[in-house]
Amino acid sequence: MEVDGNDENQGFYMIEELDIPFEEEILRNPYTLKSWLRYIDHKSEQQLSQQIFVYERALKELPGSYKLWKQYLDLRREHVQELNPVRFEKEYLKVNNCFERALVLLHKMPRIWLDYCSFMMNQCRVTKTRRIFDRALKALPITQHPRIWELYLKFARSVGGETAIRLYRRYLKLEPDRVEEYIELLLSLNRYDEAAKRLAQTVNNDRFQSMFGKSNYQLWMELCDLICEHPHEIKSLKVEPIIRSGIRRFTDQVGRLWNSLANYWIKLGHFEKARDVFEEGISTVMTVRDFTQIFDTYAKAEETVIERKMEEAAERAEEGIDDPKADSELDLRLMRFEQLMDRRPFLVNDVLLRQNPNNVHEWEKRVALWKDNHTKVVETYTKAMRTIDPKKATGKFHVLWTNFAKFYEQGGDIENARTIFEKATHVDFKNVNDLAALWCEYAEMELRLENYNRALDVMGRATVPPRNPNVDFRDESLPVQLRVFKSIKLWSFYVDLEESIGTIESTRAVYDRILELKIANPQIIINYANFLEENKYYEESFKVYERGVELFNYPISFEIWNVYLTKFINRYGGLKLERARDLFEQALEKCPPKYAKPLYLMYGKLEEDYGLARHAMRIYDRATRSVSDEDRFEMFNFYIAKASANFGVTYTREIYERAIEVLPDKEAKDMSLKYAELERKLGEIDRARALYAHASQFCDPRTVPSFWQTWHDFEVKHGNEDTFKEMLRIKRSVQAQYNTEVNFISAQILATRQAQQSGQESGQVQGVPSNGSSVSEISVPGTSNAMQIAEQEAMQTKANLTSVSKSMTFVPSSTQVNKENVSSNPSNPDEITMDMDDDL
Repeated sequence: MEVDGNDENQGFYMIEELDIPFEEEILRNPYTLKSWLRYIDHKSEQQLSQQIFVYERALKELPGSYKLWKQYLDLRREHVQELNPVRFEKEYLKVNNCFERALVLLHKMPRIWLDYCSFMMNQCRVTKTRRIFDRALKALPITQHPRIWELYLKFARSVGGETAIRLYRRYLKLEPDRVEEYIELLLSLNRYDEAAKRLAQTVNNDRFQSMFGKSNYQLWMELCDLICEHPHEIKSLKVEPIIRSGIRRFTDQVGRLWNSLANYWIKLGHFEKARDVFEEGISTVMTVRDFTQIFDTYAKAEETVIERKMEEAAERAEEGIDDPKADSELDLRLMRFEQLMDRRPFLVNDVLLRQNPNNVHEWEKRVALWKDNHTKVVETYTKAMRTIDPKKATGKFHVLWTNFAKFYEQGGDIENARTIFEKATHVDFKNVNDLAALWCEYAEMELRLENYNRALDVMGRATVPPRNPNVDFRDESLPVQLRVFKSIKLWSFYVDLEESIGTIESTRAVYDRILELKIANPQIIINYANFLEENKYYEESFKVYERGVELFNYPISFEIWNVYLTKFINRYGGLKLERARDLFEQALEKCPPKYAKPLYLMYGKLEEDYGLARHAMRIYDRATRSVSDEDRFEMFNFYIAKASANFGVTYTREIYERAIEVLPDKEAKDMSLKYAELERKLGEIDRARALYAHASQFCDPRTVPSFWQTWHDFEVKHGNEDTFKEMLRIKRSVQAQYNTEVNFISAQILATRQAQQSGQESGQVQGVPSNGSSVSEISVPGTSNAMQIAEQEAMQTKANLTSVSKSMTFVPSSTQVNKENVSSNPSNPDEITMDMDDDL
């Protein structure tokens, strides 16, 4: 119920007794909002008509109050929102009237407009609702329009049709970036032509930023899909130029775009046009992936058409209808499809050659595809020679020329084969060896034809030097024709050819020419010398070796010297001993230590076989000084063995002593043990003991227990209590000396902990006891304990340094065993008394 302001007195019957205080207050303060709000709050539990009566009176006094209008309108809307807008149209019209009255003064309030518009959207009044939205946009400032448009677009989508399209067009003038929503609307309304047009404009706008995060490529592909899927509806755009521009622009999606263009013509029913598009696509794409996409689609389309034609033919056969034209068309399509399948390897090869026209391997595959079609093979070879850039060729370009010539050779056309080789020799290949290999193939063809003189003539032409022979073989700026005469590959083939079918003089001339050009390698030197030797030119072969060692330095000349000296000794033996000695001295003069050992052994063998043993010993002695550190220990052993065999074991003492002095600690220890064993066998027990004492300084009891065990066994067999104690004292001193090194102590502690963690028993820790305790007892898990033990033993080391140094000296070779000092102790009849009482 709505109360009319002109008949206000008619509503006074609604005033109850409880309302009198509120009535009195509003009479006193009719323009106070709080008074009216208290009155309204009082009436909130009353009937709607009473609430409306109070609201209408309040708004009459305060027509510009937003708060009153908002509460009033919400009340009226809440009352009718559950009612059907058609059956209760009058009630809705009353609410509409209230909104209109409110907007007389509150037309700048967006909330009132939004409520009004949302209320109108529930009614079946499209035109009136649209006009109210338009009034709201006109009344409100531009800054408030987004709030209205959000609801307006929702209304447009709910209405659809031409209204929605026109509203979105208006909205895009305000927000052009929201064009994607408009396109989606057009697609939902099947307005494909305008959607494609808008999408094309969006794609062409470089400044456009998609609100959905789409890239320009994605928008472009959507456009292509749209225009290809709905070819009949697209009238305002030229589809083929658009897709072709995309093919040029997006090179990684060429296959898909060609297929889209072909599908466009297929859906329009233009099958021949689609076939032309497929053919153009497979003949222009640059990648195998794109080719595969187009070819598969092409084949599938042809199969589909053929299946349909075959079904029609079957139907005609059943009905007894004869249609020669349709049958011929079916035969034509079958022939096309079969030809397409046969062309696939060639088409793939075309794609790879378009990627890289300088790919020699693909050209060879192209030739192989033609098989026995000689005309096509020749055309392919000719096209390859014209197309390939020799400097950019991928693969062996000269092999392609060679195969071309062999093709003519196998066909019996020798003149054309020679013509091909002659043309190939003028090609500026990327590498000199390519041209050299081509000349060799040319000569081999003549050999296969048994034209030996022509083969020699070919190689002679290939090795002719230019006018300026002083060219750098590695100078890439010069053509390969000017540098090929220095190719060792070419000369090697030439000299092999001369050795096979030429004369000795011509072969020697070729070898001499190689040496003059200074392009010979060690193999050429050895081959030349062997050739002369086979033909009984021994001295000439030795001269070749000498020229070879002059051309090369070590380590290359080592192999030449090795062969030269072996050949010389085998030839002359001891007949030219002085000359052989001179050769060895010359070879050893600049020989690095790394390569000296074989030469010294050969030199010593020569002296042993044909010279004097004394000279051989002198050579071996030089060898121990000249060879590398890795070979010195082995050389000393060899020297000792030879000296012992030739002059007896006593002659080896000086060699042993010098070896112990110059060899590293580890090898000196091994040499000392061998020396001590020798002295023991000779009965020189004191000298052997002195050697053990000297070697003990290299052997830590923890890391080299085998040495101390050997000395222990020696003392048990040949010593007495004093010498055994002396050994133990030296052992403790050496162990204390190693214990003073912090790194060694840390390593011992780490090794002990690992041994304990692995489950070994403390009494089974490996190591030789130094003073009755095991290594595990000394190397306790703690750096402080280990350092204390090291300091204590270091103090003992200082007191024992003098005695240890004396016990580690050599006994001169002239010292004899003092037989008078032999003890007669009954407990040990072999006991020997040492002259070290003063040291103890």
